[in-house]
Parts: sequence; C-alpha cells; structure tokens
Amino acid sequence: MARRAARAARRRDGASLQTTAGMRRQNNSQEGAAMTTITMTAPAMKTSPVPSYCRRVGAAALLVALADFLFYGQPVGITLFIFATVLAATVVAMHPTALNDARVWLKPAALFAALLPLVENVSPLSLLVAVAALAIFALSLAGRLRARPARIARQLGLFLLAAPFRFARDFFRWRKVARQLGQRRIRLAAIAVWVMPLTLGIVFLALFGVANPIIEHWLSLIDLYALLEKIEVARLIFWLIVLAGVSAFLRPRLPRFVSRLRRILPAAPAARRTRTSAEDVLFGKAAILRALIVFNALFAVQTILDGTYLWGGVALPDGLTYAAYAHRGAYPLVVTALLAAGFVLVALRSGSETSRDPLIRRLVYLWVAQNIVLVISSMLRLDLYIGVYALTYLRVAAFIWMGLVAVGLALIIARIAFTKSGEWLLSANLLTLSATLYACCFVNFAATIANYNVDHSLEMNGPGTGLDIYYTRSLGPAALPALDRFFEHQKKVFLTDKRDPADAFIETRYRDVQKNWRAWSLRDWRLLRTLDKRGPLVVPPGYRPAMPDSD
Repeated sequence: MARRAARAARRRDGASLQTTAGMRRQNNSQEGAAMTTITMTAPAMKTSPVPSYCRRVGAAALLVALADFLFYGQPVGITLFIFATVLAATVVAMHPTALNDARVWLKPAALFAALLPLVENVSPLSLLVAVAALAIFALSLAGRLRARPARIARQLGLFLLAAPFRFARDFFRWRKVARQLGQRRIRLAAIAVWVMPLTLGIVFLALFGVANPIIEHWLSLIDLYALLEKIEVARLIFWLIVLAGVSAFLRPRLPRFVSRLRRILPAAPAARRTRTSAEDVLFGKAAILRALIVFNALFAVQTILDGTYLWGGVALPDGLTYAAYAHRGAYPLVVTALLAAGFVLVALRSGSETSRDPLIRRLVYLWVAQNIVLVISSMLRLDLYIGVYALTYLRVAAFIWMGLVAVGLALIIARIAFTKSGEWLLSANLLTLSATLYACCFVNFAATIANYNVDHSLEMNGPGTGLDIYYTRSLGPAALPALDRFFEHQKKVFLTDKRDPADAFIETRYRDVQKNWRAWSLRDWRLLRTLDKRGPLVVPPGYRPAMPDSD
C-alpha cells in the first residue's frame, strides 16, 4: 500500500511538472509572438501615417469652396495670401506627425516669409515665389525633400511639372489607393441599394405634395430650371482647376518616370579609350592653354577700348554717339560672358588635369575677371542709353540679368579657387537667383520707371528725350503720382492744364476696384493714400478713352 501511494504521488508530481512546463512554453511563445508583432510594427509606428482618402477629398472640396468665394469673378489681392495660408494649414493637418520635430517652427516661418510678397502686391513674380514655397513646404512635411538647393530645385521642377496631371491619375486609381490605405472597397452594390429607397421616397414626396397644400407650396418654391441656368461651364472649369491644384499639395508626390527610365534604358557601354582621342585634341591641356592666351588678348583689347571711351570720356569718332556706342555693345557682351563661362566650366572640370595646372588657373582668373569687367561695362552702356532715351521693363530686366551674370562669373572663380563641385556652383547660383527674385517682389517697377522717365524727360529740363505719355499711362495706376508732377510742372510753364481726361478715367476705375476688400494690397494702400492727398480726378461727362489699353 505504501509503495502504491508513493508511485501515485510521483505520477502527480510529473504531471504537474509537465503542466508547468507546457504553460511556460505557451507563455514564451505568446511573448515571442508579441515581441515579433512589436518588432514588425515598430517601423510602422515611426513613419508618419498617410492621410485618409476621404479626408483629403473633404479638405479639397472645402478649399474649392473657399477659392470660389475669394476668386471667382472677383479682383485678386489679399485673398491670395489668405488662400495660401489656409492651404498651408490644411497641408499641416494632412501630416500631423510632422509637428513632432522640435524645429518644426522653422518651416512655417520660412513659408510666411515667402508669402509676404503677396501682401505687398500680387504679381506673376510674387505668385511664382508663393507657389514654389508652398510646394517645398508640402514636400518637406511629407518627408520627400532633399537637403541641397540643386536637388531641391530639381524636385520642385518635377513636382510642378506633374502637379496638373496628379489629380487625374489619382482619380482613375482611387480604388487602388483605397485598398492600400486599408479602407473598404466601394462596390456597385453599395450604390445600387440606394436606388429603391430614393425612388420610392420621391414617389411618396409627390403624393404628400398632392395631399398636403403646405408641402405642395414648398415644392413649388423649388425652381429646377433656375438652378440649371445658374450652372456655369466656366465656373465648373474653375472648380476643376482649383481641385487639381490643391490635390497636388495635399498629397505631394514626385513623378517616377525618371527612375523608371533609368531602369528601362540600358547603361551606355564604356568606350574604349584610344591613344589620342578627339577630346584630348580639342580640350586637352595644350589646347586650353593656347585658347586662354588668345582669349585674354582679345578681351584685353575690348577692355582697353571700354576704358578709353566709356570710363575715360575720350571723344568718339565722327558720326558715332555715346548712345549708339552703348546700345550696340550692351547685349552682345553679356552673351560673350555667358559663352566664356560655359567654356570655363567645360574646360576646367573638377578633378581634371587642366584644373590642377597653376598657369592655366591664373589665366582663367584673369579671363573671368575681364569678363566681369565687360559685364560691368555693359551695364554702363545700358545706363548711358537709358539716360538718353527712356527706361522700360525690358531694360530693367537687362540690368538685373547683367548683375546675375557678373555674380555667376565671380562664383566660377570661387569654385575653381576652393575646388568646389559643379553641384555647389549650381546651388550657389540658384540661391542668388532666388534671393534676387524675392527682393524684386517688393520693388514697384512701374512707379520706378515712371518716376525715372518723368525726371529725365526733356520737358522737366532733363537730359533725355520727350516723355512718352502713352507708355507712361500704360504702366497703370502706379504711374499717376509721376504724371501728377509732370503736369504740375507743365502747368507752371505754360500756365494751362494740358492733362488728358484719360488719367481721371484710369484713377476712377482703379478706385472702383479698390472698393472691394479682396483687391487690397499694401502697395495699393500706399498708392491710395498718395492719391487722396491731392484729391480724386474728375472724369468729364460722356468721356470714353481712346487708348486701346484702357478699354
């Protein structure tokens, strides 16, 4: 009996040990599965979740409604800044995890600075700066923006190139997007189930209208023909354009055709290098050295002539005026400098044998310095020509372009001196161009041109020719203060008021537009204050302007 009790006790202990071991194995397997699940989901927890399709559609619809209220059939002004701010806030709402970064305030601050030109004045340039800033802001929040300016410019160009077609692509692939986001697929049956309830509901509503006079009166107030007449094709097209535009910012993506082309197209086989190739002959060390010697000698002749006649004030040959001399050389010399810059970039590539030769580097420094002097001489030529004739938009753009060329040449010298890469040179030029365009957004070029032409006109005892009244008026309301000074001076000289009623018509139409709050801008506010100081001009009864640009 004692032996039987001992064997039973051992069996119970073994069963309890097996049960305990089984429970431990089960717990370990559960813990392992849980750790595997955590490990698999950890990377997904770090990435920012993609906003839902329905949320994007709803946000886009609200933005379209806001754009219709602000822009359709209305003058454009401060409304562009308001819409851009709301669009930026919506982009942030689509990517809430991007706000976890400690330095996230830098992106909205930079965007706000980029949108300030819209507050100053709405122009194609300020609109371009705002669109580029919004695109960079959206790509940065989505985590698709690279660090260097050259790569950012490439991404920006690809984004703006694909943005008009992104909405159409998403529209035709919306079911695939819904499956990727884990949403329920909308089947045809989900729509078909509403056919019977809606049909019977309309029948019952018609019967109630027959039976109840109050419901019949409500239904009579609904004029379907009037609703159809209010549908405008132009308005629908405006909605589609705005919807396509805002959808690209709410779901910023870059086109993949570049990477696909790289995968599809085979790599070019490496060409066997012969003993003496054509490249070695044309762009070899000996050819570049001889070319730099010849180029420096030719450019030295042109530099000496400019120094003699433009800077030194030596009398020109008979029959040649300073204006003609300046006008003939202003633009060709800029083209010459651009060709010289291209030659330097091709001949002195980074890491090449020519870029390491000290004599060639000194000749390049001298040649590029002469090119900078030629660009400055071109600016002086243009200034002399404008002083005799007049200032225009194209000549202002030429001044800016010549300055950018001079800075670009100086950056080429810096690249060679500090052995920088081509990407560094491109990034430096892009930053210079961006800063220049941003600064130009705050310059009132119309008022600047009008004031310069009036002050230098022959009627104001200036060195220039007579004032072109029609061109000055074509500059818009910004030229009115300059025209006021011109006609006040004419009134003092001739004791008669020779002002054309077209100025009063331009000002009246401008004041009518500014009565709408949507057209407000900081520049227009300053102009209205200036015009209010001398009082509004009065348009004669029945006057119609004869200028084609005022119709």
